[in-house]
This record gives sequence, C-alpha cells and structure tokens, in this order.
Amino acid sequence: MKKRNIMPGIIDLYLRAPLYLSLLWLPILFLAFFLELKFMLILLFCAIVYLCFAVSLYRSRKTRLMSALLDFSLRANENKARLFEEMPTAYCIVGENGELLWENKAFHKILQRDEKVERNIFNIFPNMQKEMLKEKEAVLELHSSFMERKYCIDLIRLEALEDEGTETLRGLSEEEELVAVYLRDETEEVELQQKLDEERVVLGLAYIDNYEDVMEQIEEVRRSLLMALIDRKINRYISSSNGVIKKIEKDKYFFLLKQNALEKMMEDRFSILEEVKEVDMGNELAVTLSLGIGYGAGDYTQNYEYARTAMDMALGRGGDQAIVKNPEKLNFYGGKSQSTERVTRVKARVKAQAFQELIESKDRVLIMGHRNADMDCLGSSVGVYRMVTAMDKRAYIVQNNVTSTILPLKERFLNNSDYPEDMFIDGETAKGLVDSTTMLVVVDCDRPSIIDEPELLNMVKTKVVFDHHRQSSETIQGAVLSYCEPYASSASELIAEMMQYIQDGVKARPLEADCMYGGVVIDTREFTNQTGVRTFEVAAYLRRCGADITRIRKVFREDFSDYQAKADAIGRADIYRDFYAISTLGKKGEDSPTVLCAKAANELLNIRGIKASVVMTKVEDTVFISARSIDEMNVQVLMEKLGGGGHRTVAGAQMQGMEVEECIKKVKEAIDEMIIEGEVA
Repeated sequence: MKKRNIMPGIIDLYLRAPLYLSLLWLPILFLAFFLELKFMLILLFCAIVYLCFAVSLYRSRKTRLMSALLDFSLRANENKARLFEEMPTAYCIVGENGELLWENKAFHKILQRDEKVERNIFNIFPNMQKEMLKEKEAVLELHSSFMERKYCIDLIRLEALEDEGTETLRGLSEEEELVAVYLRDETEEVELQQKLDEERVVLGLAYIDNYEDVMEQIEEVRRSLLMALIDRKINRYISSSNGVIKKIEKDKYFFLLKQNALEKMMEDRFSILEEVKEVDMGNELAVTLSLGIGYGAGDYTQNYEYARTAMDMALGRGGDQAIVKNPEKLNFYGGKSQSTERVTRVKARVKAQAFQELIESKDRVLIMGHRNADMDCLGSSVGVYRMVTAMDKRAYIVQNNVTSTILPLKERFLNNSDYPEDMFIDGETAKGLVDSTTMLVVVDCDRPSIIDEPELLNMVKTKVVFDHHRQSSETIQGAVLSYCEPYASSASELIAEMMQYIQDGVKARPLEADCMYGGVVIDTREFTNQTGVRTFEVAAYLRRCGADITRIRKVFREDFSDYQAKADAIGRADIYRDFYAISTLGKKGEDSPTVLCAKAANELLNIRGIKASVVMTKVEDTVFISARSIDEMNVQVLMEKLGGGGHRTVAGAQMQGMEVEECIKKVKEAIDEMIIEGEVA
C-alpha cells in the first residue's frame, strides 16, 4: 500500500492561513451592526479590502513557493540518484522474482567479474531463496559468496512508489513489492577471523592407560627403553604439529597445540593411538593411550577444565581413545581395544569405605536403576539394599515398571517375611520420603534420561552412582561418590566386591545372591563376554553366599511364545555388508520386548562371520534397539551415533517418533560411517 505524502497539504494550509483569518471579521461586523450602522459600513469596507489582499497574496505566494519547492525537489532527486550511483557500497533493487531492476556502479563492477552470469539475484547468490524476498521482516541479513569473494547481504523491503522526474523501472507494476539489496564485502574480515580461530591455543592431556600392567610384564632392564620409545613417539607426534609437550608424571603428559593442528589430528583420527600400540619390547600387553583435549573457551583455564573432563570421560570409557571437548559438544575417536582389567581391589576397598561413611551420615537410602530394569539392575539394587540394611539404616528400591524377566525373583522378595513390604516402592512414594537425611543411589546407569524416576535426581542432594557402562556425554551431575568401571562385567560385580569391604564384610542372603549372580550371568552371556579374574572371584563369593545355579537357570527359562518370537527375529535377519546381522522383533504385546531383542541379538552372534548384530522392535511410539558384538566392533560407538550408549560389546538405543524401517536405514548409515572412519576391525 502506498503512503500518502502529507507535506503539500501542510504547505497549502500555511498559504491559506490569511484567508482563514478573514473569518474573524464576521463577529466584528455583527457587533458593529447593533452599535452603529456607519461604523459597520467602514468595517465592512476594510474587511473586503483585507479579503482581496489575502486572495491576491495566496495566489502569488503559492505560485512562487511551489515553483521553488519543485526546483528543490528536482535538485534533491538528482543529488540522491547521483549519491546512490556513486556510493562505494554495492546497491541494487530487485523485483519479487529476483530480476535486477537497477544497480549502482559498485554493484555493476561486481557483476563484471563474471560476464556470463544472468541478471537475477538468485543466479548471483544461489543460497538466496525466493521466500527471503517475501519475508515480512523489514530487514533480513544473510551471508553468501560470489567469484571467491564473501559478502554480507542486507535485504530491505521497499514499496513501488511513483516518482516523477525519475526513470520508470522496467517491468514494474503498481502492486509489485521491491527489495533493496546492500552488499558488504567481508572477505578479509572472514579470512582474518578464520586465521585467528586456526591459531587459537588448544590444551591437551595424554595418559598411558595401562602403565603399571605393562611394566609388570617386562624385564626391569627393558622398562626404561620401552618408556623411551613411547616418549619418542608421543613427542614426535605433537612436535610434528608444531606443538609443545611436557611430561608431568611417569605416565602423564601435558601439551599445547594450535587449532588448525588439532583439526588435522581429528582428520587422521589421532593415529598416535595405534602407533603407541606398535611399541614392542617383549611386552605381551599392548600399550594404550588416552587423550583429553579442550578448546573453544574464552580463557586457558576453561580449556584446561575441558581437557580434564575429556580425559576423565576417556578413562571412564575404558581408555585407548581421544576425546575432544568444546563448549558445544564432545567428539570421540578410537576406543577399539578391550578395557584392561584391574587385578587389584584397592579401588573397590576405597569406594566401599567412602560409601560406608555416607550411609552412616544418612537415615534412609533410595536405590534406583534404569527403566525396564533387567537382572543386573535388580541384582545390584538388592546388593546395595543388603549393605545399607546391614548398617541398620532404612533402604527402599524404587521401581515403577517390572518386566517379566525379573518378576519371578521380585515376587520371592514380596512374599518373604524376611523382607519388609515396602522394600520395593514406586517413584511417587519415593518422592514423599525425600528430606535432608535421604541419600539416592543409582545403579547400573549413569544417564539421567533413562533412570526410573528422573525427578529424584533434582530432589535429593546426596547422590551416589555405581555403574559399569562406558560413559557418554550425558552423565549424572553432582554425585558425591561415583564408581564407574567399564572393565567390570556388570554392576552386580562391582557391588559384590564392595560388600566384602563394608564393615567387616557383608554376606548376602541366598535370594540376594541369586539376583546378583543372575546379573553377572546375563551381562557376561554366561561368562563368555567381558569376563575377567575378578568376575570369577565374585561368582565364587556369591556361590559361598548361597547362590543356586539351578534356581537361577529355571528363572531364566523362556515362555514358548517368547522363544518363538526370538526364533522369528533370527529367521528374518538381514545380513548387511556380509558381516552385520540386522533384524526386527515382530511380536506384539510383549511386556519386555527389549529383553527379547537382546536375546535375539546374542543368538545372531553365533553365526560364523558376524561381527555385530542389531535387533529392534517398536513399542508405542518408541523403537528399542539392542546391539551386540564380540570383539571386532565397538557397538557402543554405533549406538551413540543413534543417541544411545552402553558397553563395547553390549549397547542399545531408543528412538522416538520413528518407524522401524527408518531406524534400520539409520543403523546402516551409522555402520557405513564407522567403516569409512576405520572404526571397525
């Protein structure tokens, strides 16, 4: 819609003012009529003279004034046109379809760099969309490039106004909207910013994961030579990128890099991780290295904190990997090696003593695991329950939903006079028990998004975490005690070890031992996966506590319908790229479909040549995915690409609002990405 120019009306009002003042003669003449007729005639004559003078003045002044204004307007338009034409800022006017209607010399000079380009703004700047010209916003800014130059573009909506004395724009209708386009060359500015970014300082930490274990395996005379070779490789790797490195402990390093050097390291996926493993001085155990790198913060202190956080996470995920952290995200590299088992129990004893002190300072303890609790979640929960009650403190296990897998064992607690009726409570009941003397213990889980009652994390100040999964970017914050060991077979293994160091040793009851033993058996796939010396020691301890293998085996037996569903999933499996089995679970109405998915995935690994198996099923609006491997693929990395996580050989993910077919496509894309990045053995 065109705006009306009000300036001529104001000028006309100014010129007509003497005429309007002549109306004041009317009341004067009216009063004079009643006073004296002769006096009234004199005033009437004066009024007529004034009116004639005012009309004459209006006509003469209007002509001269409008002539002067028109002359000024023409000069102003001419100067304005010359100003737009000669100004150094590139400027043009385009129509709704992007056609160039007018441009100044600066814009025309830019177009001359490419004589073949069509006179349409969309051809000049391909990333500019037609919808942008129709945006309701008065000013729109975007960035684009043309002929190797970078521009900041401002789009300003105008209106097609009739402008006398100027050239009519070609092809312009009265209803067409116009857009003014301003270009600002920002090539040097962008290049300077890019150069500053590339030269920003990056802080990093490098730790040898298994220093003590490697040194114990070789002769003393070779130890110094082994470390010299490792030091040489690490120093060369950093120095080749113009970095500075300093050894701060026998197995720890601190280094500085520029950001462009870090980007090259990320491109080759930190080859130093594999180079260090090649060092051989008679050591049977390969040396593994972990890197934690921080950058992108406003100061060095924060970058160092990022590096420390990344290193803690790298160690928490089993080592042999590099983690790069910036304010926005975490990048993971490596992690192909199996976690090295710690034979010593010093850490378990220290954690047990710290946990004992926390229990003594509280009146009640809430124990909680992840949603859709499995056998390991139940086993570790009852293990913590036994430790707390052994110290005469009240304990409650928080569970909202119970799957068919753990229901038989849970019913044995509910129908047992040795245990209180409120041993198991739901989330709402647990919220009512929270006060300053309450402690929350999270087992078999370190991700807030999948725990059974997330609100309890914010309600309880004192939090403890016991978990055996590799850490992801999502972790429970603010825990006063955290015992997360990815080398462990299960959370039940960690808890069973700690029980032996609480007070003078806590002995689990037979039913509790059954649950914990079952958790170890399930997570190790009957002692064939992630099993170490300490796993068998825990199994022996639980057997001494009364765990009955026959009872446990009966609990693990499946319904015939479940067995059929698992067999159906195995039968419909698709072998992708010759090494990856992908299948779906078709059974409907199953109360624990994730368990069946896991069992089917385990069975698919028995096929010769299969490196990893993935089985998924949809429940309501969520697709549950279970992934398994033996040693050739890190399925945790695979599931992390889909928003999940887990362990190196056991992992899973949940994808909401998607169909199974879409998830299968994403799984295949993630596998392809891992193959391209060399993350598959």
